[in-house]
Amino acid sequence: MTVIPYLHPALLAFALPLVYAATADQWRGRSIYQVIIDRYALPDGADPNQCPPGTRTWCGGTWNSLRQNLDYIQDAGFTAVWISPVSQNYEGPTTPYGDPYHGYWIADASQLNARFGTSDDLKNLSDELHRRGMYLMVDVVVNDVMATSITPIYLHICSKSSNTTSEERCWLGDTVVPLADLNTEDPTVVAGFSSWIQSLVKEYNIDGLRIDGKCRHVNIGFWPVFCSSAGVFCIGEVFGSDIDDAPLYQGPNALDSILNYPMYTALLNAFTIPGPQNASAVTDMIAQEATKFKDPTLLGNFIENQDIPRWANLSVDPQSLYNVMVFNFMTDGIPIVYYGQEQGFSGNSDPYNREAMWPSKYANTTTYQLMTTLNQFRNFLVNNTQWATTPTKVLTTSPYGIATLKGDCVSIMTNIGSPPQNVSIPAYTPYLASTSLTNVLTCQEWTVGSNGTVNVQYSLGGVPVVLYPTTLLQDSGLCGNPDTTGSTKDAARPFIVLLYLFFGVIISLEHSRALGYVTAYCDSAGIISVMSC
Repeated sequence: MTVIPYLHPALLAFALPLVYAATADQWRGRSIYQVIIDRYALPDGADPNQCPPGTRTWCGGTWNSLRQNLDYIQDAGFTAVWISPVSQNYEGPTTPYGDPYHGYWIADASQLNARFGTSDDLKNLSDELHRRGMYLMVDVVVNDVMATSITPIYLHICSKSSNTTSEERCWLGDTVVPLADLNTEDPTVVAGFSSWIQSLVKEYNIDGLRIDGKCRHVNIGFWPVFCSSAGVFCIGEVFGSDIDDAPLYQGPNALDSILNYPMYTALLNAFTIPGPQNASAVTDMIAQEATKFKDPTLLGNFIENQDIPRWANLSVDPQSLYNVMVFNFMTDGIPIVYYGQEQGFSGNSDPYNREAMWPSKYANTTTYQLMTTLNQFRNFLVNNTQWATTPTKVLTTSPYGIATLKGDCVSIMTNIGSPPQNVSIPAYTPYLASTSLTNVLTCQEWTVGSNGTVNVQYSLGGVPVVLYPTTLLQDSGLCGNPDTTGSTKDAARPFIVLLYLFFGVIISLEHSRALGYVTAYCDSAGIISVMSC
C-alpha cells in the first residue's frame, strides 16, 4: 500500500522534492521562525516554573519538544524554522557566564548536543518539517571553539581589535570562556570543515545554514568552499550597520545572503517610539542596498534575535511593532521572526532576550494574528506572482512614514504610534482612478483617487495598511476569497476586530468621482462602517 503523507493545505505549494538541498532561489520565498531549542517548548513532565533567563542555565527544551509543538509555527504561516546549533557544547562546570544552553560554545562539531536529543530525534524533527512542506535551517559556528587547550596550527592567539586582519585572525571571548579562533586559512581546517558540513547536511536533510561567529571574523575566501560543500543556502551574520562593508559578504565569492543589520539600524531610526522617527533613513537604505548588494531580495529581515534587545524593550508603542513587521514582510528580503516577538517579550540584551516561551501559553495574540495574515498573503504572492523577485520601490517618504510598492502591492507604514494625530501620508500609486483595492489587514475595500492617489489619515491612530487590487485576491484565502487548496479560513478577520477595537483608524481615500473621501471607521461595538465625507 502506498502511503501519502499529510501536507498542510497552506503549504502545498512549498512541497519539497525527495532531495532536500534548497537553493537561494527557493529560500527567497520562505519566511523563517527562529527558535532557541532550550527555550521554545518543554518535554512532558518538565517543571515550567524554573527558567528565569538571568540564571543562564538549562531549561529543558529539546528537538522532540519542538517537533511536538510545530503547529503553532505552521499555523502562523511560516515555511521554515531556524534552530540553534546542534553540535556538542562545553560540558564542564557552570561558568561565571552560565551554561551553554544556547548552543554556541562548541566543543566538538562532529558530535551532536545530547542535551537537545539523539540523532534520531534530530532526524525526526527534520522529517516532520519536510512532511509539512517546511524547511529546516540549522545555525552553525565556524569561527571558534570553546578551547581547553591550544594547538597553534589550528588557532590564532591574539586579541581582537577593529581592523579587518584582527577580526579575521583573533579570538572571541576571554580567559573565563575562551572562544579560540580557528585558523580557517589552514588547508587541514578547511578540509575538515568542508567534510563535516557536507556530512551534517546530508545526514539530517538540512535545507539551509545560518552561519554564526561573525562572518567578518573568518577570511572571506573560506565561505564559497564551505557553502559549496554544504550544497544549501547559506545566510551569515555580519554584525553592524556599515552599508559599505556588509555587501562584501554576499555574492559568488562569499555567501548567498546575510542578516540585514544595516536595514535593522534604519528601522530603529525610523520606527522606535521614543526615537528619532527618521523615515528617510529607511528610504535611503532601500536605495543604497539596491545598488550595493548583489541581491537584496535574499537578505534576512529581522527586528529581534538572540544578540539584540527585543523590540518591545526599545519601543513602547505596539503600533510601532505592527508597522515595522509589515515592512519586513512586504518589502525585499526574507522575513525572520524570533520566537516570542509575537508574544510581546521585552527582554534587553543577552541573557534577558532569551526568555522561555511556555509561560506565554502560545497565545493567539494580536501580533500572532498579524503575522499569520502577513504570511498567508506573502505566501500567496510568492506562489502566484513574480512578487518575490520584484524590487521594492518607494512611493512616498514623509516625516510620518513611508509608502512602498513591490509587485502589485502597496504598503503604507507610519511611525506616529497609537495616539490620534491629524496627519496623513499620500501615496501616488500606478493604479488608475476608481481601481478597487483591498486592505488585506482589515479586508476593507478602497477606491483609488485621481492621479492614482491613495491618502491615509490617522485621526484615530497609526496602523499599517497593505493594499492589493481586489480582483487579484481571488483564490488567496483572504478577505472572503477561497484559497487554491479549498481552505476557507480567513486569516485577516481576527486581526481586524482587535485592530479596530483597541487602536482604531480612520482611513481615507480620495474618491475619484465625488472628489471627497471614503472613510472606514469602527464604532464602540467594533462594527466597521463606511461613510463619504
